[in-house]
Formats: sequence, C-alpha cells, structure tokens
Amino acid sequence: MTTMKREPYLDFLRAVSLVVVVLWHWGFTILHWAPNGPQPTSPLGYLRGLWILTWLLQVLPVFFYVGGCVHLSSWQRARAEGQRRRDYLWVHLKQLVVPAAGLILVWVAIGLVFSRAFGVPWIGNAVLLILSPLWFLAVYAVLLLLLPALAWLHERFDLLVPVCLGGVALLVDLVRLRYGWGQASWINLAAVWTLAYQAGFFRARIAAARPRVSVAILLTGLFLLVGLVFSGLYPGSMVGVPGERLSNMSPPTFAIVALLVFQIGVCETLRPAAERMLARPRVRRANAFFARYALPLFLFHASGMAVARGIGYLIDGGQLTDDRGPDWIWWAERPLAVLGPLLVTVVLIALFGRRLALHPVTGGGQPAGGGHPAK
Repeated sequence: MTTMKREPYLDFLRAVSLVVVVLWHWGFTILHWAPNGPQPTSPLGYLRGLWILTWLLQVLPVFFYVGGCVHLSSWQRARAEGQRRRDYLWVHLKQLVVPAAGLILVWVAIGLVFSRAFGVPWIGNAVLLILSPLWFLAVYAVLLLLLPALAWLHERFDLLVPVCLGGVALLVDLVRLRYGWGQASWINLAAVWTLAYQAGFFRARIAAARPRVSVAILLTGLFLLVGLVFSGLYPGSMVGVPGERLSNMSPPTFAIVALLVFQIGVCETLRPAAERMLARPRVRRANAFFARYALPLFLFHASGMAVARGIGYLIDGGQLTDDRGPDWIWWAERPLAVLGPLLVTVVLIALFGRRLALHPVTGGGQPAGGGHPAK
C-alpha cells in the first residue's frame, strides 16, 4: 500500500464532514410511525428559515472534495512507485466496501429473522432506513474505481472537466424543471458527485494561490446559492424536507454545485487559521483521534441510534417515535438524543470497528509538487 505523509487539515475536514452527518441524524431526526414503519423528518419541516443552516451543515460536498484530493495524490504516488492499478484499487476499496458490506448483511439478516420468524411487517422499511445513510459510500466507491480514468481526464483536459460536469448538471435541471423530464434528474447523481470529487484534484492549486482566491471562490458560491434559491426554482434547504416540491439532494441539483463552490471557499479561507491551531501538540493529537474514528462512527451511527431507541422502548416502554414537533422540550432533549446513540455506537465500534479505525479510508497528504502533475 502507498504510504504518504498525512495533512492534518484534510484529515480534519474529512472527519468533520462525517461527524456533522452523524450528529444531524442523531439530534435532528424526528420519527413518525406509519403502518409500513418509521418515517423520518426533521425540524426543517416545522421551522421557517432554519434551512439556511444547511448551507454549512450539508457537508457531503466537502467529503467528496477531500476524497478527490487525497486519492489523486496517492494515485500519483502509486504510479511513480510502479504499483499496479488493480493492487491500488483493491487496497483502497476493501477498506471501504468490506465493513459496509458486512454491516448491510447483518441488518438484512436481522430483517429476515424479524419478518419471517416474528411476523413484523414493518421491519423491512426500518432496515432500509438504518442502511440508507450508506448510499453516498456506494457513490464514493464507484468514483474510486473510476479514479485512473478521472485522473487521465484531469491531466488531459484540466479545467474543462469540472466545467463540463457543471454544465451537464445545469442542463439536466433545465430539462427537468422546464420540460418536465423528471427521469433525467438521475444523471446528476453521477455528474454532481463526480464534479465534487474532481474538484479535489485542483485543491493543491487553490491552496497555493493567494488568500483572495479562496475568498473569491467563497463569494462566487454564495452568490450562486442566493441567486438559485431566491429565483424560486430551488428550495433553500440543501437536504430533503418533507412537503417540498423538490429536493436538492435526491437526486442532486445544480444548487449542490453552488454549495460545493461555496464550501470549498469556506474551507480554504479558514485553512491558514485552522492549520495554526492544528499545529499545537494537543490539538494535533485530538485531531488524529478524531480522524481515526470518524469513519467507524459514521458506519455504525444509524445502528447505534436504532439499538438505543429499541433499548429505551424495552426498558421503560418509551416511544420509538416522536409524537410532537420541535417544541422547547424537544430542543432541550437534544443532548440526550445524541448521548444514547453515542454510547451504543461506541460499544459497537469497540466490538466490531476497531480494525477499521486503524486503517482510515481515504489516506491523507499530498505528493511533492502539488495536486496537478506537470504536463
């Protein structure tokens, strides 16, 4: 396996992008019970204006951006060392696919047992809900498989690649929203997340540029978001909200492209200050621990939440669902809503995820000379 010097800030960004998703699911998932099982919603469906928080808290674009950066760097190093493409891809894919596949098999088996042995009619939808956060890891694995081809396109066509991908995303929205061709929207599942991944290939050049470049990227993304959202064509929320006529995430719209640009600008604008903070020994050690366990935490967090709710129901007959909306009591209970799943998830990681924690999935660092090879 190619070994590289790690870049703490990239580790930090990757870990934050995963942990924010975990905390959002634990703290802000509202479950209502239907005949076919639990139906999730969030406080975004109850409180007007809260959607603005998703411009910072919907951080999947950052995860793909960092993944593209570190994967291009490690792929360049592997090629320089003569590593075979098959060996490189297998080493990186198995760190991601094997634990995720194991988790899926366990929950599918649990679903089959509860359905056939105990006749629980809603267990299938419950299992699907528990496994649904893994969808973007499947997209991420496909992008990793395509890394050699995407790296070749980057070397051959440079900025034309993200420009064309962004153009595809915009044209797909055009035929979807203007002409009603809804099925075309799924093209953006590939176009938008490939663009986010490919954007990471340019990260070294962005980091090496003057600070005003990062600020310009931030403002460009912000102006795009404001224009798209207040045009009335796109929802303000960057996550799906029940009752909205359109979701910016399922499948992704051009608004997610604008969000990507905005968040790249935020990350790179904050980078100098963050790097100074991460240079402190205690902070550096905390960041290493944080980065080490971010992926196991994400993989097991929905399982921890499901088990925690089940335990609460068995112990005191508590509710599996939230019968009220986000009133002041609900907000006051948010620390407890996080604490229970956290404790269960820590136990699951200790039992099943320690090996995974020793091998972070995306690596880190950059090769000498930056992220764009000389032509």
